[in-house]
Amino acid sequence: MTAKKFNAKDFFINNGIIVVLILLAVFTAIRQPTFASVDNLKNVALNVAPRFIIACGVSGILITKGTDLSAGRMVGLSACLAGTLLQKPGYSGKFFPNLPDFGIWWVFVVLLICVAVCAVFGFLNGLIVSYLQVPAFIGTLGMQLIVYGVCLVYTDATPIGGYRSAYTEIAKGRLFGFIPYLFLIALAVGILIWFIYNKTTHGKYMYAIGGNEQAAEVSGVNTKKTKIIIYVTGAALYALGGFLVGAKSGGTSVNMGQGWELEAIAACTIGGVSVNGGIGRVPGVLIGVLVFEILKTCLQYLGVDTNYQYIAQGFVIIVAIALDIRKYIAKK
Repeated sequence: MTAKKFNAKDFFINNGIIVVLILLAVFTAIRQPTFASVDNLKNVALNVAPRFIIACGVSGILITKGTDLSAGRMVGLSACLAGTLLQKPGYSGKFFPNLPDFGIWWVFVVLLICVAVCAVFGFLNGLIVSYLQVPAFIGTLGMQLIVYGVCLVYTDATPIGGYRSAYTEIAKGRLFGFIPYLFLIALAVGILIWFIYNKTTHGKYMYAIGGNEQAAEVSGVNTKKTKIIIYVTGAALYALGGFLVGAKSGGTSVNMGQGWELEAIAACTIGGVSVNGGIGRVPGVLIGVLVFEILKTCLQYLGVDTNYQYIAQGFVIIVAIALDIRKYIAKK
């Protein structure tokens, strides 16, 4: 059996974004030595953690040839829910003035509330896509507006702050004084999702649906049930991500998470998760999120105007999808 020859041209085309961003990071480190400092690398890692969790939720949906445009708004809804329920008892602008202090366990109860609420929207997404046969792009776009509207009605578009230390400690705290809790939570989520994708029947069904949904159904896979589980799982991860982002930010508003679903899709695609379904691995998702976060950090350190940063991020999203489609066509 002859080994497949290495094709440098295909390698650099297929991994062009990663190569360019590595070069950009090296250039930035030369221009701004503080970019490669330990403190900045820690900040990048802390920013990556919640986004990786959110991207894991999106990845399963992409693998089944779907998409979820409501992800960012669920992140915002979760952050707002957590914020309104975890403010300090004596805070002057408290959303629920008469809400008592239930102690540290209330933080975990609120997390469960956030996950449950977002899971309902994920369940609805699954029903709309699997049973009503609405294209995922359209169905989740509609859900994006619904979730945003619910969040507006709930908060009355009021900025939320004044969090309890037990909540913010989740983002700021460190195990043994040096391992951030955020990192540990993201690591646990990554290991769990990797296990589900690679070692469970649900994971096999997920890849089978992405490869050929009709063939999977003929083989006895309950495609509708599997899709619903995937959308609910995704929503639960968005809720966890939003909960953590709220704790890290120390405040939130209805605009929290806006556009994050596009970042997550781009990060997944950069990391090898195909929008054409059936392909994707958790380590690749992590690499994609890390690359996308390094891009934003490089642009900030180079003093690029925020408006131009959006242009650069949009360009990366387009190129990532285009390269993914190119690889898909080449395999046909």
